[in-house]
Amino acid sequence: MTNSAIRVRLTEGASESDVRALKAWLEREHRLETHRNNGRLEIQERAGTEDGPGSPMGVGLEIVLVLIGAAAPKLFDEVFEQVKSGVRAWRENRRAVEHGEPPEVEVAPDSDGR
Repeated sequence: MTNSAIRVRLTEGASESDVRALKAWLEREHRLETHRNNGRLEIQERAGTEDGPGSPMGVGLEIVLVLIGAAAPKLFDEVFEQVKSGVRAWRENRRAVEHGEPPEVEVAPDSDGR
C-alpha cells in the first residue's frame, strides 16, 4: 500500500497547547498551505494511537496530514520532507519563545490515513 498520510506525534513533555500550536504552524507552512488550498492535503488532530513509555502524560492527540487524490503517492515524499522541515522550524521557534526544551516530535508515514 502506498503512503497517503503522515503522522506527527509529540512525545514526553508535550501539552495539548503544543499539539495545537504545531498544527497551526504546519497549516501556515507555505507549501503545505498551498496543498491544503488546492484540496490535496488535510491536516487533522486525532486521538493518539499509541500508549507506552514514550507517550506524553495527559496528551492523547496527534496530528495527521492526509494526502488526497490520485496525485497523493507522487506528493508523499515532498510533503513528508516539508513536514519534517516545518517541525524543525517549530521546535526552534518554541525554544526561542518559551522556557525549557520543546517536546520531541516523531514524524512517520501512517498508511491507514485515519
